[in-house]
Amino acid sequence: MHQLDSFITGKQQNLLHEALQHWARAEADKTAIIVAGEPYTYRDLDECSTSLAAGLLQRGLRRGDRVAIFMENSWHCVVAIYGVLKAGGVFVVINPQTKGEKLAFILNDCSVRHLLAEYQLAPVYKQALSHCTTLTHLIVSGGNKTATPGADGAPEYEHIEELLESKENKSTMATIIPLDLAALIYTSGSTGHPKGVMQTHQSMLFTAKSIIEYLRMDSNDVVVNVLPLAFDYGLYQLLMCIQLGATLVLERSFTYYLDVLQRVQNYEVTTFPGVPTIYSMIIAAHARNPLCFPNVTRITNTAAALPVEHIPRLRGFFPNALIYSMYGLTECKRVSYLEPEMIEKKPGSVGKAIPGTEAYVLDSTGVLVRPGERGILHVRGPHIMRGYWDRPEETLEMLVDGTIPGEKVLRTGDWFHMDEEGYLYFEGRSDDIIKCRGEKVSPLEIEFTLCNIPGVAEAAVIGVEDETLGQAILAYVVEEGSVKLETRTLKCELAKKLESFMIPRDIIITERLPINQNYKISKKELV
Repeated sequence: MHQLDSFITGKQQNLLHEALQHWARAEADKTAIIVAGEPYTYRDLDECSTSLAAGLLQRGLRRGDRVAIFMENSWHCVVAIYGVLKAGGVFVVINPQTKGEKLAFILNDCSVRHLLAEYQLAPVYKQALSHCTTLTHLIVSGGNKTATPGADGAPEYEHIEELLESKENKSTMATIIPLDLAALIYTSGSTGHPKGVMQTHQSMLFTAKSIIEYLRMDSNDVVVNVLPLAFDYGLYQLLMCIQLGATLVLERSFTYYLDVLQRVQNYEVTTFPGVPTIYSMIIAAHARNPLCFPNVTRITNTAAALPVEHIPRLRGFFPNALIYSMYGLTECKRVSYLEPEMIEKKPGSVGKAIPGTEAYVLDSTGVLVRPGERGILHVRGPHIMRGYWDRPEETLEMLVDGTIPGEKVLRTGDWFHMDEEGYLYFEGRSDDIIKCRGEKVSPLEIEFTLCNIPGVAEAAVIGVEDETLGQAILAYVVEEGSVKLETRTLKCELAKKLESFMIPRDIIITERLPINQNYKISKKELV
Protein backbone atom coordinates (compact mmCIF):
# COMPACT_ATOMS: atom_id res chain seq x y z
CA MET A 1 0.00 0.00 0.00
CA HIS A 2 1.34 3.49 -0.90
CA GLN A 3 2.60 5.46 2.09
CA LEU A 4 0.22 8.34 1.25
CA ASP A 5 -2.80 6.10 1.61
CA SER A 6 -1.58 3.86 4.40
CA PHE A 7 -3.90 5.45 6.94
CA ILE A 8 -7.08 5.20 4.84
CA THR A 9 -9.18 2.36 6.17
CA GLY A 10 -12.21 2.10 3.94
CA LYS A 11 -12.76 5.86 3.86
CA GLN A 12 -11.17 8.31 1.45
CA GLN A 13 -9.73 11.41 3.09
CA ASN A 14 -11.32 14.55 1.70
CA LEU A 15 -10.70 17.26 4.30
CA LEU A 16 -7.46 18.74 5.53
CA HIS A 17 -7.97 17.86 9.19
CA GLU A 18 -9.11 14.25 8.76
CA ALA A 19 -5.53 12.96 8.94
CA LEU A 20 -5.24 14.41 12.45
CA GLN A 21 -8.36 12.55 13.52
CA HIS A 22 -7.02 9.33 12.06
CA TRP A 23 -3.61 9.54 13.76
CA ALA A 24 -5.25 10.47 17.07
CA ARG A 25 -6.96 7.07 16.89
CA ALA A 26 -4.13 5.03 15.36
CA GLU A 27 -1.06 6.57 17.06
CA ALA A 28 -2.53 8.62 19.91
CA ASP A 29 0.63 8.76 22.01
CA LYS A 30 3.03 9.55 19.18
CA THR A 31 4.63 13.00 19.34
CA ALA A 32 3.07 15.32 16.79
CA ILE A 33 4.61 18.68 17.73
CA ILE A 34 7.62 19.74 19.79
CA VAL A 35 7.63 23.40 20.82
CA ALA A 36 10.29 24.91 23.11
CA GLY A 37 11.27 21.43 24.26
CA GLU A 38 7.67 20.48 25.11
CA PRO A 39 6.27 17.46 23.23
CA TYR A 40 2.58 17.23 22.33
CA THR A 41 0.95 14.04 21.10
CA TYR A 42 -1.57 13.45 18.35
CA ARG A 43 -4.15 12.90 21.10
CA ASP A 44 -3.27 16.29 22.62
CA LEU A 45 -3.64 18.09 19.30
CA ASP A 46 -6.88 16.35 18.39
CA GLU A 47 -8.52 16.95 21.77
CA CYS A 48 -7.40 20.57 22.07
CA SER A 49 -8.40 21.48 18.52
CA THR A 50 -11.81 19.81 19.04
CA SER A 51 -12.33 21.84 22.23
CA LEU A 52 -11.42 25.03 20.41
CA ALA A 53 -13.72 24.15 17.48
CA ALA A 54 -16.61 23.63 19.91
CA GLY A 55 -15.84 26.93 21.59
CA LEU A 56 -15.78 28.78 18.28
CA LEU A 57 -19.10 27.24 17.22
CA GLN A 58 -20.60 28.24 20.57
CA ARG A 59 -19.41 31.77 19.86
CA GLY A 60 -21.21 32.07 16.57
CA LEU A 61 -18.67 30.79 14.04
CA ARG A 62 -20.48 29.95 10.83
CA ARG A 63 -19.38 27.72 7.98
CA GLY A 64 -16.92 29.65 5.81
CA ASP A 65 -16.25 32.42 8.36
CA ARG A 66 -12.70 33.72 8.32
CA VAL A 67 -10.81 33.37 11.61
CA ALA A 68 -7.60 35.37 12.03
CA ILE A 69 -4.70 33.78 13.93
CA PHE A 70 -2.19 36.40 15.04
CA MET A 71 0.42 34.39 16.93
CA GLU A 72 4.06 33.39 16.95
CA ASN A 73 4.90 29.82 15.92
CA SER A 74 3.51 28.11 19.02
CA TRP A 75 1.42 25.22 20.30
CA HIS A 76 -1.68 27.42 20.45
CA CYS A 77 -1.12 28.54 16.86
CA VAL A 78 -1.13 24.90 15.70
CA VAL A 79 -4.24 24.16 17.80
CA ALA A 80 -5.93 27.24 16.33
CA ILE A 81 -5.31 26.13 12.73
CA TYR A 82 -6.87 22.71 13.26
CA GLY A 83 -9.61 24.04 15.54
CA VAL A 84 -10.76 26.47 12.85
CA LEU A 85 -10.73 23.72 10.23
CA LYS A 86 -12.82 21.38 12.42
CA ALA A 87 -15.33 24.18 13.05
CA GLY A 88 -15.79 24.72 9.31
CA GLY A 89 -14.01 28.06 9.31
CA VAL A 90 -11.28 29.50 7.09
CA PHE A 91 -8.02 30.13 8.91
CA VAL A 92 -6.02 33.28 8.20
CA VAL A 93 -2.58 33.03 9.81
CA ILE A 94 -1.03 36.52 10.04
CA ASN A 95 2.68 37.01 10.51
CA PRO A 96 3.38 38.18 14.10
CA GLN A 97 5.70 40.89 12.74
CA THR A 98 2.77 42.54 10.96
CA LYS A 99 2.14 46.14 12.02
CA GLY A 100 -1.17 47.52 13.25
CA GLU A 101 -2.26 49.26 10.06
CA LYS A 102 -1.69 46.19 7.89
CA LEU A 103 -3.34 43.93 10.47
CA ALA A 104 -6.42 46.15 10.46
CA PHE A 105 -6.50 46.03 6.66
CA ILE A 106 -6.46 42.22 6.60
CA LEU A 107 -9.12 41.91 9.32
CA ASN A 108 -11.43 44.26 7.44
CA ASP A 109 -10.56 42.92 3.98
CA CYS A 110 -11.96 39.45 4.72
CA SER A 111 -14.51 40.50 7.39
CA VAL A 112 -12.97 38.65 10.32
CA ARG A 113 -15.34 38.17 13.28
CA HIS A 114 -13.07 35.98 15.44
CA LEU A 115 -9.46 36.89 16.24
CA LEU A 116 -7.13 34.48 18.06
CA ALA A 117 -4.12 36.48 19.21
CA GLU A 118 -1.07 36.19 21.42
CA TYR A 119 -1.08 38.41 24.50
CA GLN A 120 2.41 39.79 23.89
CA LEU A 121 1.18 41.19 20.54
CA ALA A 122 -1.50 43.27 22.30
CA PRO A 123 0.08 46.66 21.43
CA VAL A 124 -0.28 45.80 17.73
CA TYR A 125 -3.76 44.32 17.72
CA LYS A 126 -5.06 47.03 20.06
CA GLN A 127 -4.15 49.54 17.38
CA ALA A 128 -5.76 47.40 14.69
CA LEU A 129 -9.00 46.68 16.56
CA SER A 130 -9.80 50.34 16.90
CA HIS A 131 -10.18 50.35 13.10
CA CYS A 132 -11.84 46.94 12.68
CA THR A 133 -15.59 47.05 12.09
CA THR A 134 -16.46 43.36 11.88
CA LEU A 135 -14.83 41.71 14.91
CA THR A 136 -17.14 40.16 17.51
CA HIS A 137 -14.83 37.86 19.48
CA LEU A 138 -11.27 38.25 20.73
CA ILE A 139 -9.55 35.15 22.15
CA VAL A 140 -6.12 35.64 23.70
CA SER A 141 -3.27 33.19 24.30
CA GLY A 142 -1.02 33.68 27.31
CA GLY A 143 -0.53 36.72 29.52
CA ASN A 144 -1.99 37.69 32.85
CA LYS A 145 -5.64 36.66 33.06
CA THR A 146 -6.42 39.82 35.03
CA ALA A 147 -4.99 42.06 32.30
CA THR A 148 -7.12 43.72 29.65
CA PRO A 149 -5.58 43.01 26.25
CA GLY A 150 -8.53 44.45 24.29
CA ALA A 151 -8.96 47.93 22.89
CA ASP A 152 -11.51 50.68 23.34
CA GLY A 153 -14.66 49.68 21.50
CA ALA A 154 -13.34 46.13 20.92
CA PRO A 155 -15.30 43.06 22.02
CA GLU A 156 -14.76 41.45 25.39
CA TYR A 157 -11.85 39.06 25.34
CA GLU A 158 -11.46 35.50 26.54
CA HIS A 159 -8.42 33.32 27.15
CA ILE A 160 -7.83 30.39 24.83
CA GLU A 161 -6.74 28.28 27.80
CA GLU A 162 -10.27 28.54 29.22
CA LEU A 163 -11.82 27.39 25.94
CA LEU A 164 -9.50 24.39 25.80
CA GLU A 165 -10.54 23.38 29.33
CA SER A 166 -14.24 23.95 28.69
CA LYS A 167 -16.83 21.15 28.87
CA GLU A 168 -18.94 22.68 26.10
CA ASN A 169 -20.68 20.29 23.70
CA LYS A 170 -18.06 18.87 21.34
CA SER A 171 -20.31 16.54 19.39
CA THR A 172 -21.63 19.04 16.87
CA MET A 173 -19.02 19.71 14.22
CA ALA A 174 -19.52 21.64 11.00
CA THR A 175 -20.51 19.93 7.76
CA ILE A 176 -18.17 20.96 4.98
CA ILE A 177 -17.04 19.52 1.65
CA PRO A 178 -13.62 19.50 -0.11
CA LEU A 179 -14.53 22.52 -2.26
CA ASP A 180 -15.02 24.71 0.82
CA LEU A 181 -12.27 27.18 1.61
CA ALA A 182 -9.71 26.06 4.16
CA ALA A 183 -7.39 29.06 4.26
CA LEU A 184 -6.70 32.58 3.09
CA ILE A 185 -2.97 33.15 2.71
CA TYR A 186 -2.15 36.82 2.33
CA THR A 187 0.56 37.79 -0.11
CA SER A 188 1.99 41.12 -1.25
CA GLY A 189 -0.06 43.01 -3.80
CA SER A 190 1.02 45.31 -6.63
CA THR A 191 -1.27 48.02 -5.22
CA GLY A 192 0.60 48.01 -1.92
CA HIS A 193 -2.18 46.13 -0.11
CA PRO A 194 -1.91 42.39 0.55
CA LYS A 195 -4.23 39.99 -1.29
CA GLY A 196 -5.88 36.94 0.24
CA VAL A 197 -5.14 33.80 -1.79
CA MET A 198 -8.12 31.44 -1.51
CA GLN A 199 -7.27 27.75 -1.08
CA THR A 200 -9.77 24.93 -0.58
CA HIS A 201 -9.47 21.73 1.44
CA GLN A 202 -9.16 19.91 -1.88
CA SER A 203 -6.34 22.06 -3.26
CA MET A 204 -4.31 22.08 -0.05
CA LEU A 205 -4.70 18.37 0.56
CA PHE A 206 -3.65 17.62 -3.03
CA THR A 207 -0.61 19.88 -2.70
CA ALA A 208 0.50 18.34 0.59
CA LYS A 209 0.27 14.83 -0.87
CA SER A 210 2.13 15.82 -4.04
CA ILE A 211 5.01 17.36 -2.08
CA ILE A 212 5.17 14.37 0.27
CA GLU A 213 5.43 12.09 -2.76
CA TYR A 214 8.37 13.81 -4.44
CA LEU A 215 10.19 14.42 -1.14
CA ARG A 216 9.89 10.68 -0.42
CA MET A 217 8.67 11.33 3.12
CA ASP A 218 7.06 8.90 5.55
CA SER A 219 5.74 8.75 9.11
CA ASN A 220 9.22 8.27 10.57
CA ASP A 221 10.31 11.75 9.51
CA VAL A 222 11.12 14.51 11.99
CA VAL A 223 10.85 17.94 10.35
CA VAL A 224 12.20 21.18 11.79
CA ASN A 225 10.40 24.39 10.86
CA VAL A 226 11.92 27.83 11.53
CA LEU A 227 9.69 29.65 9.03
CA PRO A 228 6.50 31.51 10.03
CA LEU A 229 3.30 29.48 9.78
CA ALA A 230 1.91 32.55 8.01
CA PHE A 231 4.33 31.77 5.15
CA ASP A 232 3.00 28.92 3.03
CA TYR A 233 6.41 27.21 3.04
CA GLY A 234 6.27 27.07 6.83
CA LEU A 235 2.57 26.20 6.96
CA TYR A 236 2.95 23.16 4.73
CA GLN A 237 5.64 21.70 6.98
CA LEU A 238 2.89 21.40 9.60
CA LEU A 239 0.24 20.15 7.18
CA MET A 240 2.55 17.49 5.70
CA CYS A 241 3.68 16.20 9.09
CA ILE A 242 0.09 15.81 10.31
CA GLN A 243 -0.89 14.23 7.00
CA LEU A 244 1.85 11.62 7.42
CA GLY A 245 1.70 11.07 11.16
CA ALA A 246 5.25 12.45 11.40
CA THR A 247 6.76 14.82 13.99
CA LEU A 248 7.30 18.57 13.64
CA VAL A 249 9.90 20.48 15.67
CA LEU A 250 8.38 23.97 15.60
CA GLU A 251 10.72 26.93 16.15
CA ARG A 252 9.68 30.55 16.59
CA SER A 253 12.38 31.73 14.18
CA PHE A 254 16.00 31.19 13.13
CA THR A 255 17.25 34.20 15.09
CA TYR A 256 19.10 32.10 17.66
CA TYR A 257 20.26 29.69 15.02
CA LEU A 258 22.92 27.92 17.08
CA ASP A 259 20.22 26.88 19.57
CA VAL A 260 18.03 25.72 16.69
CA LEU A 261 20.88 23.69 15.20
CA GLN A 262 21.47 22.06 18.57
CA ARG A 263 17.83 20.94 18.61
CA VAL A 264 18.27 19.58 15.08
CA GLN A 265 20.89 17.31 16.63
CA ASN A 266 18.99 16.52 19.82
CA TYR A 267 15.73 15.53 18.10
CA GLU A 268 17.46 13.69 15.24
CA VAL A 269 15.75 15.84 12.63
CA THR A 270 15.54 14.20 9.20
CA THR A 271 14.14 17.07 7.10
CA PHE A 272 15.43 20.65 7.04
CA PRO A 273 13.43 23.18 4.95
CA GLY A 274 15.19 26.47 4.35
CA VAL A 275 15.84 29.42 2.06
CA PRO A 276 19.19 30.74 0.79
CA THR A 277 19.59 33.30 3.58
CA ILE A 278 19.21 30.56 6.20
CA TYR A 279 21.68 28.29 4.45
CA SER A 280 24.14 31.18 4.17
CA MET A 281 23.95 31.64 7.95
CA ILE A 282 24.68 27.94 8.51
CA ILE A 283 27.57 28.02 6.03
CA ALA A 284 29.06 31.00 7.90
CA ALA A 285 28.61 29.23 11.26
CA HIS A 286 30.24 26.09 9.85
CA ALA A 287 33.25 28.12 8.73
CA ARG A 288 33.75 29.32 12.31
CA ASN A 289 33.06 26.00 14.01
CA PRO A 290 32.58 22.79 11.97
CA LEU A 291 29.05 21.37 12.04
CA CYS A 292 27.65 17.99 11.02
CA PHE A 293 24.06 16.72 10.85
CA PRO A 294 24.23 13.08 9.74
CA ASN A 295 20.58 12.36 10.60
CA VAL A 296 19.25 14.89 8.08
CA THR A 297 18.25 12.95 4.96
CA ARG A 298 16.77 15.80 2.94
CA ILE A 299 17.06 19.55 2.75
CA THR A 300 14.74 21.70 0.68
CA ASN A 301 15.09 25.18 -0.74
CA THR A 302 12.59 27.61 -2.20
CA ALA A 303 11.66 31.34 -2.05
CA ALA A 304 14.84 32.17 -4.03
CA ALA A 305 17.24 30.17 -6.12
CA LEU A 306 19.91 28.23 -4.24
CA PRO A 307 23.33 29.42 -5.46
CA VAL A 308 25.13 26.56 -7.18
CA GLU A 309 28.26 27.05 -5.10
CA HIS A 310 26.25 26.45 -1.91
CA ILE A 311 25.62 22.82 -2.84
CA PRO A 312 29.09 21.33 -2.08
CA ARG A 313 29.23 23.41 1.08
CA LEU A 314 25.86 22.12 2.27
CA ARG A 315 27.03 18.57 1.62
CA GLY A 316 29.92 19.25 3.98
CA PHE A 317 27.63 19.36 7.02
CA PHE A 318 24.57 17.55 5.63
CA PRO A 319 26.56 14.52 4.38
CA ASN A 320 23.57 12.17 4.02
CA ALA A 321 20.98 14.63 2.71
CA LEU A 322 19.19 14.73 -0.61
CA ILE A 323 19.13 18.36 -1.78
CA TYR A 324 15.91 19.62 -3.37
CA SER A 325 15.74 22.85 -5.32
CA MET A 326 12.15 24.03 -5.77
CA TYR A 327 10.08 26.91 -7.08
CA GLY A 328 6.65 28.08 -6.08
CA LEU A 329 4.36 31.00 -5.46
CA THR A 330 1.55 31.49 -2.99
CA GLU A 331 -1.11 31.26 -5.69
CA CYS A 332 -0.44 27.54 -6.10
CA LYS A 333 2.00 26.83 -3.29
CA ARG A 334 4.49 24.75 -5.32
CA VAL A 335 5.15 24.66 -9.07
CA SER A 336 8.23 22.52 -9.59
CA TYR A 337 11.07 20.57 -8.01
CA LEU A 338 14.43 19.28 -9.16
CA GLU A 339 15.22 15.68 -8.28
CA PRO A 340 18.32 15.52 -6.05
CA GLU A 341 19.97 13.17 -8.55
CA MET A 342 19.78 15.93 -11.17
CA ILE A 343 21.17 18.81 -9.13
CA GLU A 344 24.65 18.56 -10.67
CA LYS A 345 23.37 17.69 -14.13
CA LYS A 346 20.95 20.62 -14.27
CA PRO A 347 22.60 23.43 -12.27
CA GLY A 348 20.33 26.43 -11.93
CA SER A 349 17.18 24.51 -12.85
CA VAL A 350 14.10 24.34 -10.61
CA GLY A 351 13.09 21.08 -12.24
CA LYS A 352 9.75 19.93 -13.56
CA ALA A 353 6.14 20.27 -12.43
CA ILE A 354 5.20 18.56 -9.15
CA PRO A 355 3.31 15.23 -9.43
CA GLY A 356 -0.22 15.56 -10.81
CA THR A 357 0.32 18.99 -12.38
CA GLU A 358 1.63 20.60 -15.55
CA ALA A 359 3.82 23.66 -16.21
CA TYR A 360 4.65 25.25 -19.56
CA VAL A 361 6.06 28.48 -20.99
CA LEU A 362 4.10 30.74 -23.36
CA ASP A 363 5.00 33.90 -25.25
CA SER A 364 2.96 37.12 -25.10
CA THR A 365 0.53 35.78 -27.72
CA GLY A 366 -0.16 32.55 -25.83
CA VAL A 367 2.00 30.30 -28.04
CA LEU A 368 4.40 27.72 -26.61
CA VAL A 369 7.98 28.93 -26.87
CA ARG A 370 10.79 26.78 -28.18
CA PRO A 371 13.42 25.27 -25.85
CA GLY A 372 15.74 27.97 -24.57
CA GLU A 373 13.38 30.84 -25.39
CA ARG A 374 12.08 33.09 -22.63
CA GLY A 375 8.38 33.30 -21.84
CA ILE A 376 5.82 33.47 -19.05
CA LEU A 377 5.31 30.35 -16.94
CA HIS A 378 1.79 28.91 -16.79
CA VAL A 379 0.65 26.27 -14.29
CA ARG A 380 -2.19 23.79 -14.54
CA GLY A 381 -3.47 21.51 -11.78
CA PRO A 382 -5.74 21.03 -8.75
CA HIS A 383 -3.37 23.08 -6.58
CA ILE A 384 -3.99 26.50 -8.11
CA MET A 385 -5.89 29.03 -6.05
CA ARG A 386 -9.63 29.68 -6.25
CA GLY A 387 -8.73 33.34 -6.71
CA TYR A 388 -7.96 36.41 -4.63
CA TRP A 389 -10.49 37.21 -1.92
CA ASP A 390 -12.83 39.92 -3.21
CA ARG A 391 -10.39 40.88 -5.99
CA PRO A 392 -12.15 39.83 -9.21
CA GLU A 393 -10.07 42.01 -11.54
CA GLU A 394 -6.74 40.88 -10.14
CA THR A 395 -7.97 37.29 -10.15
CA LEU A 396 -8.72 37.55 -13.87
CA GLU A 397 -5.14 38.69 -14.51
CA MET A 398 -3.73 35.58 -12.83
CA LEU A 399 -6.31 32.90 -13.72
CA VAL A 400 -6.65 32.75 -17.48
CA ASP A 401 -8.56 30.43 -19.80
CA GLY A 402 -6.96 27.07 -20.48
CA THR A 403 -7.38 24.84 -23.53
CA ILE A 404 -10.33 22.97 -21.99
CA PRO A 405 -13.52 25.08 -22.00
CA GLY A 406 -14.18 26.47 -18.54
CA GLU A 407 -10.77 25.52 -17.14
CA LYS A 408 -8.59 28.16 -15.51
CA VAL A 409 -4.79 28.12 -15.65
CA LEU A 410 -2.44 30.14 -13.44
CA ARG A 411 -0.44 32.74 -15.34
CA THR A 412 2.45 33.32 -12.94
CA GLY A 413 3.85 36.45 -14.54
CA ASP A 414 7.36 35.04 -14.00
CA TRP A 415 9.92 34.72 -16.79
CA PHE A 416 11.23 31.22 -17.48
CA HIS A 417 12.79 29.14 -20.17
CA MET A 418 12.65 25.38 -20.60
CA ASP A 419 15.41 23.17 -21.95
CA GLU A 420 14.96 20.38 -24.50
CA GLU A 421 14.33 17.84 -21.73
CA GLY A 422 11.55 19.91 -20.18
CA TYR A 423 13.49 21.31 -17.20
CA LEU A 424 12.51 24.80 -16.08
CA TYR A 425 14.88 27.71 -15.42
CA PHE A 426 13.74 30.80 -13.55
CA GLU A 427 14.86 34.06 -15.15
CA GLY A 428 13.07 36.62 -13.00
CA ARG A 429 9.76 37.95 -11.86
CA SER A 430 8.02 40.17 -14.37
CA ASP A 431 8.37 43.18 -12.07
CA ASP A 432 12.06 42.37 -11.37
CA ILE A 433 13.29 42.51 -14.97
CA ILE A 434 15.61 45.49 -15.44
CA LYS A 435 15.43 47.41 -18.73
CA CYS A 436 18.92 48.82 -19.22
CA ARG A 437 20.09 50.40 -22.49
CA GLY A 438 17.01 48.97 -24.17
CA GLU A 439 17.93 45.43 -23.12
CA LYS A 440 15.97 43.23 -20.69
CA VAL A 441 18.27 42.08 -17.92
CA SER A 442 17.56 39.33 -15.39
CA PRO A 443 18.88 40.26 -11.91
CA LEU A 444 19.10 36.55 -11.14
CA GLU A 445 21.73 35.96 -13.82
CA ILE A 446 23.94 38.69 -12.40
CA GLU A 447 23.41 37.44 -8.84
CA PHE A 448 24.40 33.91 -9.81
CA THR A 449 27.54 35.19 -11.51
CA LEU A 450 28.49 37.32 -8.50
CA CYS A 451 27.99 34.40 -6.11
CA ASN A 452 30.39 32.32 -8.19
CA ILE A 453 33.19 34.81 -7.54
CA PRO A 454 35.43 33.65 -4.66
CA GLY A 455 34.80 35.67 -1.53
CA VAL A 456 31.18 36.59 -2.31
CA ALA A 457 28.76 35.17 0.25
CA GLU A 458 25.53 36.79 -0.98
CA ALA A 459 24.42 39.19 -3.68
CA ALA A 460 21.30 41.14 -4.61
CA VAL A 461 20.73 43.12 -7.79
CA ILE A 462 18.13 45.82 -8.42
CA GLY A 463 17.32 48.40 -11.05
CA VAL A 464 17.21 52.13 -10.29
CA GLU A 465 15.90 54.93 -12.50
CA ASP A 466 18.55 56.54 -14.69
CA GLU A 467 17.97 59.35 -17.22
CA THR A 468 20.51 57.96 -19.67
CA LEU A 469 20.17 54.20 -19.27
CA GLY A 470 16.44 54.00 -18.49
CA GLN A 471 17.36 51.82 -15.54
CA ALA A 472 20.81 51.42 -14.07
CA ILE A 473 21.93 48.16 -12.49
CA LEU A 474 22.90 48.29 -8.83
CA ALA A 475 24.45 45.33 -7.01
CA TYR A 476 24.85 44.70 -3.29
CA VAL A 477 27.46 42.18 -2.19
CA VAL A 478 28.22 40.56 1.18
CA GLU A 479 31.79 39.40 1.76
CA GLU A 480 32.49 35.87 2.95
CA GLY A 481 34.26 35.65 6.29
CA SER A 482 37.37 37.81 6.48
CA VAL A 483 37.68 38.20 2.70
CA LYS A 484 38.07 41.79 1.45
CA LEU A 485 36.63 42.54 -1.97
CA GLU A 486 37.11 45.46 -4.34
CA THR A 487 34.36 46.70 -6.65
CA ARG A 488 36.83 47.07 -9.49
CA THR A 489 37.84 43.40 -9.23
CA LEU A 490 34.20 42.32 -9.08
CA LYS A 491 33.35 44.22 -12.24
CA CYS A 492 36.31 42.69 -14.03
CA GLU A 493 35.19 39.20 -13.03
CA LEU A 494 31.64 39.90 -14.19
CA ALA A 495 32.90 41.22 -17.52
CA LYS A 496 34.47 37.82 -18.22
CA LYS A 497 31.05 36.14 -18.23
CA LEU A 498 28.41 38.78 -18.89
CA GLU A 499 27.56 41.19 -21.70
CA SER A 500 28.61 44.79 -21.12
CA PHE A 501 25.04 46.01 -20.61
CA MET A 502 24.69 43.58 -17.68
CA ILE A 503 27.63 44.96 -15.69
CA PRO A 504 26.29 46.91 -12.70
CA ARG A 505 26.84 50.65 -12.73
CA ASP A 506 27.57 50.46 -9.01
CA ILE A 507 28.54 47.62 -6.69
CA ILE A 508 28.06 48.26 -2.98
CA ILE A 509 29.83 46.03 -0.48
CA THR A 510 27.76 45.69 2.68
CA GLU A 511 27.86 43.67 5.90
CA ARG A 512 24.43 42.12 5.38
CA LEU A 513 21.38 42.18 3.13
CA PRO A 514 17.98 43.08 4.56
CA ILE A 515 15.57 40.17 4.89
CA ASN A 516 11.81 40.19 5.32
CA GLN A 517 9.54 38.22 7.65
CA ASN A 518 9.97 35.06 5.57
CA TYR A 519 13.77 35.21 5.35
CA LYS A 520 13.72 36.40 1.75
CA ILE A 521 16.07 39.21 0.70
CA SER A 522 13.99 42.40 0.80
CA LYS A 523 14.85 44.27 -2.38
CA LYS A 524 12.28 46.93 -1.49
CA GLU A 525 14.51 48.00 1.38
CA LEU A 526 17.51 48.14 -0.96
CA VAL A 527 15.58 50.44 -3.29
